[in-house]
Amino acid sequence: MHYDFISRLNHWIIAIAIIGMLLFGLYLEYGGLEREARRPLIGVHRSVGVLVLIYGAWRVAWRVMRGFPEPVSTMPRWQHRLSKWVHWSLLSGILIMPLSGIGFTIFRGRDVSVFGWFSIPGVAEVPWIVAMSSAIHQYVGLGLCTIVVLHIAAALKHHLIDRDPTLTRMISGRAVPASDGSVSSDNQ
Repeated sequence: MHYDFISRLNHWIIAIAIIGMLLFGLYLEYGGLEREARRPLIGVHRSVGVLVLIYGAWRVAWRVMRGFPEPVSTMPRWQHRLSKWVHWSLLSGILIMPLSGIGFTIFRGRDVSVFGWFSIPGVAEVPWIVAMSSAIHQYVGLGLCTIVVLHIAAALKHHLIDRDPTLTRMISGRAVPASDGSVSSDNQ
């Protein structure tokens, strides 16, 4: 099994964007910044969030259309199920995080300006949507941080402990033979 160039490119671009936005969001929330120092940074966070949503929608659609590749090595059933859950959670988070951030802003009656290129107009304030969007953005964000760490840890486990080609396949596109010589040659 190997990943095509577009699948790998999508994975790494959105991985960098999501990890960067999660770290940026944590800094904005817990970095001890004064309100006035936060304001322009929040604008950047929102702008990048809209771009992440646009690219993320493409990335999620591509993955759903292409399907999920089979593992390159055998693993216990619980690991396989956990892997599927993590992948679906990551894909969901790619969409939920920017949508909840945008919802929080526009339902407070504020526009979301994307670097001055275009704006998503605010609507009349709807307090329950603002509260729900804010809670979703906060708690899904913290959950997504945990899931990203789990995903990275699993990739490193496959590479360093299991010594299977899972990580190699996502870096180079090709799965090099595992220590037992097994590898699938399907194309995704």
